[in-house]
Amino acid sequence: MPASPLSTARFPLLAIDIGNTSTVLGLADPDLKLRQTWRVRTNRDLLPDDLALQLSGLFHLSGLEPPHSAVLSSVAPPVGQNYLLALRQHFGIKAFEVNTQNLPDVHVELSQPSNVGADRLCNLFGAEKYLNGFEYAIVVDFGTSTNFDVIGKGRRFIGGVLATGAQVSADALFARAAKLPRISLEAPVSAIGKDTVHALQSGLVFGYAEMVDGLLRRIRAELPAPAVTVATGGFARTVEGICREIEHYDDTLTLRGLVELWASR
Repeated sequence: MPASPLSTARFPLLAIDIGNTSTVLGLADPDLKLRQTWRVRTNRDLLPDDLALQLSGLFHLSGLEPPHSAVLSSVAPPVGQNYLLALRQHFGIKAFEVNTQNLPDVHVELSQPSNVGADRLCNLFGAEKYLNGFEYAIVVDFGTSTNFDVIGKGRRFIGGVLATGAQVSADALFARAAKLPRISLEAPVSAIGKDTVHALQSGLVFGYAEMVDGLLRRIRAELPAPAVTVATGGFARTVEGICREIEHYDDTLTLRGLVELWASR
């Protein structure tokens, strides 16, 4: 009798989301639940053997068996290729790499569909569970850049907005204003600053939240039906409760989307 597409022999499944700053990894079980997740720095200098050692160390420290399958999305091509080589050479796994060409049931409504980032396609799958009762979802992914992904029912990627990430904005400010101190990006107690650190935190956190809310209002106004909003990414929890237009916060949306994308093939 042939094995089912989700045969337990294909698990654990390793999901890898490679961003410009961080790489998020997770191991999923046959129920497509993430058993363990890790976040490491994206390092373009690491070779396949280095990455294999890193992966082995993560599995060993967590007391988990190595994966039997893998799925990968990358916006940092050299790193993605090195992970693919590491998985093939050291774990005997041919990983599935996400792109628009190998997802025939996804409809990318852009002028150049092949230009959409793999992470944004993963967000499409991760956001599907929030579409219940809605025609549209808007995913705000707070990473090196902040991506607003507009998704429609029927696995439609409609378009979106790309904005500079909060940390990138802060780094640019500190680089050009030598007397300003580097600060942690956290919300102050009030908008009116009483010292330099307080004033910077207000501008960088509250100001950024207002930009996000403003763009979400503009996007919603252009859609023909109501949209649900979901936030993910490293900065999302910093603006939780500050952004008035965001309804859900989902730390594992992209990684879970990777797992569900792999299972849907």
